[in-house]
Amino acid sequence: MDQLDEAEWISRPVVASDQPLRLAKAAQPPPQLTAKEALKLRNDSPEANEKILSALSRLAPEDGSGVDFDAVIVRHVTGDIATSNPLLASSVTDAELADMTTFSPIAFDQDLQYFGPAERIVSWESSADGTMDRIVLRDDLTWSDGKPLTAWDVEFTFKLIMTDHPLLVIPSIRSDVEQMKAVVAYDARTVVFFHQEPSAITYKNISYPILPKHIYEKTLPEDPSMKRSEAHSKLEDHPVSCGPYELVSRKKNQEFVVRRREGWYMHEGRQVRPKPHFAEVRVKVIENLNTALLALRQGDIHSAELRAEHWTSQTNDERFYRLNTKVYGTEWTEFHFVWNQHTPYFSDPRVRWAMTYAFDYDELLNVICRGLYEQSVGNFHPKSWMFPKDGPAPVVQDIGRARQLLDEAGWVDSDGDGFRDKEVEIEEGGKKVRRRIPFEFTLMTYTSESGIQAATLMKECLDRIGVVCHVKPTEFSAMQEANLERKFDASMGGWGTGTDPDMNKNIFGTGSTRNYGNYSNERVDELFVQGRMEFDPEKRAAIYGEIHKQLWEDQPYTWLFYRSGFFAFNKKLRGYNFSPRGPLSFSPGFDGIYAADGGF
Repeated sequence: MDQLDEAEWISRPVVASDQPLRLAKAAQPPPQLTAKEALKLRNDSPEANEKILSALSRLAPEDGSGVDFDAVIVRHVTGDIATSNPLLASSVTDAELADMTTFSPIAFDQDLQYFGPAERIVSWESSADGTMDRIVLRDDLTWSDGKPLTAWDVEFTFKLIMTDHPLLVIPSIRSDVEQMKAVVAYDARTVVFFHQEPSAITYKNISYPILPKHIYEKTLPEDPSMKRSEAHSKLEDHPVSCGPYELVSRKKNQEFVVRRREGWYMHEGRQVRPKPHFAEVRVKVIENLNTALLALRQGDIHSAELRAEHWTSQTNDERFYRLNTKVYGTEWTEFHFVWNQHTPYFSDPRVRWAMTYAFDYDELLNVICRGLYEQSVGNFHPKSWMFPKDGPAPVVQDIGRARQLLDEAGWVDSDGDGFRDKEVEIEEGGKKVRRRIPFEFTLMTYTSESGIQAATLMKECLDRIGVVCHVKPTEFSAMQEANLERKFDASMGGWGTGTDPDMNKNIFGTGSTRNYGNYSNERVDELFVQGRMEFDPEKRAAIYGEIHKQLWEDQPYTWLFYRSGFFAFNKKLRGYNFSPRGPLSFSPGFDGIYAADGGF
């Protein structure tokens, strides 16, 4: 306690979750149209998009007037949740469930700036030397089983995340949390986070989701993996949670359902937090996007992300606009092919560059992507603050250069059969042996139309340079499993932005959990360390710009395109706003969306 008493403390902002967005909206010009007028528009131009968004993005009045609190919204996802345990989350769908059902002590706004949500905490302070954060929780927080949420839960979850056990795999959270040396509950409401050292990203370290100590301290001794025991299987289907909603139903690869939790907004007979806008959220798993579009037209689902082919040619008629409208906004999301460098094919950067030069970007962008997406030039988005000022130029297909690079890397047609081969070291029967093998690999891709088309285009391009590529459309959860286990040759993938570029360390840092392609560069690892330690915004931006340029030079991916967010919403919905992470994954995000009075 002496360390706490002697520290100089700096107060951090604690505000209502929707306040930053409300203030931003108040500073904007008033909507050009009423909601009724906006819903009559067809979104066929940037001007129409701006008018529709300005009218329909307005948040609900703070008193809740005009909101249909009995509404049941049906959302769409392309892949099922792999887990309901937020510590084990590894996919976008896992994260969307966690956003609705879990508790984290701090949040971030539309501009990815962190703050303390007044619905969850009373105060947040940081020590002047940057080594500690102190948070006081509210005293009216309860788990879905009625037990109070306390600082002891926060401390317990930290210790769980930091447990070194071969069966416990925390895919994305541990790399942040391990930057702390301790989390200590001083009483039921006060928790202090002790950082290993001052850094620019300490706030990110303390934003991990919390699990209930009174549940998991009983189940972990039998099953440290949190995956194998009967008790953990039951918790997967019926987790004890402390968010606005709780999971009440789950049908594998079909849907999961969350229900508004009265214990979130009511406490001892009085309302203590804003009432969540939906009585129930049903999330339908529909991998086939054409099927999802049909469901949208029929009113069976109320929101969906649209792909290029749907936006340009399948959502312009009365069948779509009868019940729906559509909008778009910039997102910092990129798509790529990742090359597994632990295979015999892709350890040499010359080979990876050959893949990049072989690809037909004009066909990808103008035919498959219908001219809606921008060609990617690396992991950071050109509109982000960390994109280098002297960033790389887009690649133009160069078949001759691709052939030359493969020749230099030793992949040649040695027997005149038209296909490239090379003598490489492989493992046979537990021994390392040298064999001449053909350049023949499998490219795993999404089952969506555009995913299959992009992978097939790569196959056709590689046919021209004597490389055999087999396209393997793969169901979402199986694809995730193969990526995590590194059991693939090449894979199509995409990453949305984190709240800070440091999160890319978990993707490109040597040995990191989501470094699916087994990329490793000591300079990149060192630059990530420098980025964490640098507090000056301009110097930080320059460091991450160097990371961007080094990754581009090494080509662990063939970067394809940046995809903005294109969404369809039922005409009854209001309050949707875009951020670099899309319309759902920030604060208030989904919590700001509501059904206008009268329902669906």
